Amino acid sequence: MFNTLLIANRGEIACRIMRTARRLGISTIAVYSDADQNAKHVREADHAIRLGPAAARDSYLRGDLILKAAQELGADAIHPGYGFLSENADFAQACTSAGIAFVGPRPDAIRDMGLKDRAKAIAQQVGAPVLPGYWEAEQSTERLKTEADRIGFPLLIKAVAGGGGRGIRVVESLDGLALALQSAKREAAAAFGDDRVMLERLVLCPRHIEVQIFGDLHGNLVHLFERDCSIQRRRQKLIEEAPAPGMTEAVRDSLTQAALKIARAVHYCNAGTVEFVFDGQGPLRPDGFWFLEMNTRLQVEHPVTEAIVGLDLVEWQLRVAAGEKLPLNQADIIMTGAAIEARLVAEDPSKGFLPSSGVLGGLSHQSKIRIDSGFDLGDRFPDTYDSLIEKAIAHGQDRPQAIRLLQQELSTRVVTGIKTNIGYLERLCRLPAFLQGEVHTGLLEEAASVLSKPDGYDARRLALGAIGVQVARELEIGDFPSPFNLADGWRLNANAHLAVHFEGEPDTYSLSIKSDATQISASIAGDHGVVARNLLQVVGQSGAWTMLIAHDKNHRAMVDGDATIGSIAATLFVDKVGVTLVENGEVWHYRLTSTHDNSDGLDASDDIQAPLPGKIVMVYGKPNQQVKQGQVLAVLEAMKMEHALTATRDGFIQEIYVQDGRQVKAGDTLIRLKPE
Repeated sequence: MFNTLLIANRGEIACRIMRTARRLGISTIAVYSDADQNAKHVREADHAIRLGPAAARDSYLRGDLILKAAQELGADAIHPGYGFLSENADFAQACTSAGIAFVGPRPDAIRDMGLKDRAKAIAQQVGAPVLPGYWEAEQSTERLKTEADRIGFPLLIKAVAGGGGRGIRVVESLDGLALALQSAKREAAAAFGDDRVMLERLVLCPRHIEVQIFGDLHGNLVHLFERDCSIQRRRQKLIEEAPAPGMTEAVRDSLTQAALKIARAVHYCNAGTVEFVFDGQGPLRPDGFWFLEMNTRLQVEHPVTEAIVGLDLVEWQLRVAAGEKLPLNQADIIMTGAAIEARLVAEDPSKGFLPSSGVLGGLSHQSKIRIDSGFDLGDRFPDTYDSLIEKAIAHGQDRPQAIRLLQQELSTRVVTGIKTNIGYLERLCRLPAFLQGEVHTGLLEEAASVLSKPDGYDARRLALGAIGVQVARELEIGDFPSPFNLADGWRLNANAHLAVHFEGEPDTYSLSIKSDATQISASIAGDHGVVARNLLQVVGQSGAWTMLIAHDKNHRAMVDGDATIGSIAATLFVDKVGVTLVENGEVWHYRLTSTHDNSDGLDASDDIQAPLPGKIVMVYGKPNQQVKQGQVLAVLEAMKMEHALTATRDGFIQEIYVQDGRQVKAGDTLIRLKPE
């Protein structure tokens, strides 16, 4: 076994690998960029070394600097995690040439499977099912148009290199092919340094099911069952589970044997995932799936496989890389129960999943399920990399129990300081189609209206917010009060009555608050909300003040390790600025004061601004050009995704302040419009 392991990655996967290495007595080395100098993975490592500036191309993608660090600190192995250099055959070869073990497959296997066109050809050779498509070297627009017409529409354009949903476009007709090709090639070139694409028939109502395989250097090869990764947004996986809903033994046998055939063809060793697309329009069939691609690395969703087989796949990776045989034979790998993983990301679902950054705040608690996280409270979440904060993994006796455990975790998870998708995921766990196992890659789009954040501030939320606003007002004049000592209009021998005014999102609210010895109620526009006084408790948290609203005195909730009566229904964070309400993972803000930046007198809709830091990929249009509301005016690349910035009104372009390739900051004005 190795003595010292360098982890050429960051965030939750770096912390995850360290956990296993520590258990095996292996010393760990972290690498970091300037954006991550105080990151959790740096704090948890035995040693840490700086690579360079924040941009990945100057730090985490610098294989030469990573190898130099490994040599300087005496590492005898490098684990690449996933993403970055994990599927870079040249880096794997450089590690081997330097006498340092690469914890992954051999370079030739990475090359064979790393390019989708080569992988498709290999799959065909061994008899694995492959969709009709085009993956030849000729990349002229005319040839691609001819092949698209032969394959038929709708079809997919896919980047030959890379993965993670980058460089993929759906094309409904020949008319949309040219623009989609341009966009896919541009994104592929930016993400992978290779703009080649392939075409593939689009499967309607598809399911994405993959097989975890593992090989060693002695020729042994096994599978560890399947995972269903059909719940996706913009081709980015959001929920993963094992086993796949509706899977039968006949289908599983056909699926896993196809995966093993492909892996044997390239003499695969270490961890890998063979991905397939299924026809999801009916029950799963042994002849109803086709090979997609192979990921020659550990996957983000590997914890659900670990949960159902009771094994540590990172330990297997390290042992295989050290030359050991696989710890178990196929017959010894047993599946128990069901597991589900949710990716908690720094994105705002209410604003088109716009990425978010900032300092993580919230309420720490003892989770009943597995949490793989790359951040602690008080850490700054950077805007430089992908949006993954942590993964929540629940394992139950069956799928319904696993989902219930996950939903309970999400409903009590409190994260502030940045926007997250926690509330969105919690609602997904209650979606009937999802509960019934009717999953496919378009489910989130179909259920978009149901999964959206609840509208507005209902009377009960207003009552909670008003209580918090009153507490915040007290903070301005003295010590933190008990909720029973609020300036709430209390009068001797009569019910208290008070009019409260505050700003929410996006409106200003005026409501009537009444209180007595037992409850506090709010009324607005004929609607009423009530909060019982005996369910309010106040707890200090990280220098701010937190009010916990409990709803069941028969249960005990853990708050920072201390037991409090009642399970938490909602949490109020109160400070001198205002109040933040967190309920079922969703966040509402109440402000005491507000400022409006309108110094130039323009309507806000006249300015197209950068929603977050990034690079301008392309600007469309020119000054004085007429535009329509919703028309794409610029494309911003940020946090590994392209974001289309559109006209907010009909009018004309008055001025353009940016050019293609320019780096911009959040809030920068990119284009200014003028009305018709």
